Amino acid sequence: MSIFTSSREKRLWLCVLLVIVAIYLTLFLGQPLAELFESQDFRAAIFLLVMLLIGATILIHAIKTKPSKTEITFILGIIAVYVMFTLRLGMPERSHLMEYSILAIFIHQAINERLRNGKQIPLPALISFILTFIIGVIDEYIQFFLPNRVFDPEDIVFNGMAAVVALGSYAVILWIRKYKNKPKLNR
Repeated sequence: MSIFTSSREKRLWLCVLLVIVAIYLTLFLGQPLAELFESQDFRAAIFLLVMLLIGATILIHAIKTKPSKTEITFILGIIAVYVMFTLRLGMPERSHLMEYSILAIFIHQAINERLRNGKQIPLPALISFILTFIIGVIDEYIQFFLPNRVFDPEDIVFNGMAAVVALGSYAVILWIRKYKNKPKLNR
């Protein structure tokens, strides 16, 4: 008997695992890579590449789901906020924002897939946040034991905020979709 309700759920949890592995690998590889790529121009190019990949992901999702004009407007607004916010952050904070936003969405998608397939899960967004937050706490506690790394409680808060923004944005998009698709009453 499989613990997954569908092959899609299995793929989503695999994506969650891959994101977690990538996050935890940066604990060991992040500093050497940062030293290797000290050039601000190179870092800016990597940041732009990541933003393009995120944009491509959103575009592919949009083509698949055919969002309304309101959804597109909201999504573009969220992208603008993320871009402006990340431009004010240092490189480590940028990576936290992207890593934990992506992680929260993958976890939420996997939990939603379980719901669609008949499993009872109370408060899926809250559970998604809690799981993401716990992974962020573990990330910081691992750093406590690593040389050249620093335990920073502010990073825990920042990881949680990234999850809240991602899950909140996703919830608003779903609300817009539900509101726009609601049949209008004839008067």
